[in-house]
Amino acid sequence: MSQEIVLILARASDGTIGNDGAMPWHIPADLKRFKALTLGENEGAKPMIMGRKTFESLPGLLPGRRHIVLTRDRDWQAEGAEIAHDVDAALALAGQGEVAVIGGAEIYALFMPLAHRIELTEVHGHYNGDTTIPHPGHMWVETAREDHPAVDGKPAYAFVTLRRAL
Repeated sequence: MSQEIVLILARASDGTIGNDGAMPWHIPADLKRFKALTLGENEGAKPMIMGRKTFESLPGLLPGRRHIVLTRDRDWQAEGAEIAHDVDAALALAGQGEVAVIGGAEIYALFMPLAHRIELTEVHGHYNGDTTIPHPGHMWVETAREDHPAVDGKPAYAFVTLRRAL
């Protein structure tokens, strides 16, 4: 069994992924999808790699999942977090199988060249935010799309699966 690196992210049309440590939108279906993608169904929970700020933005440890935190701070620690100080160490901690990379922007940038798949929630709108990432670009091929209209004040969005072009 080998390692498959999957970036899981929600990104607005203007590239925004966050504002002041939080998502600037609330889409319950996206949260449900995130849970399904990181818990897995038959294969079990996936290790999640994230940056320190992303870890600290969580409401707490997400049940049934490993939290691998990539940080430059050699003194940082948190209960329930496995700590790595570089990409190789994070991937070694994750082990074989599917590895979910869940943010933030710097972490996505580090793992983008290594990723095999992106599970993207495209949020159709422009948001005030302090954290953005570029569109993945032409090196990625869309293999699945599920469009959802705006409903009850929630923005329109699409669940998109991208695979690295060969």
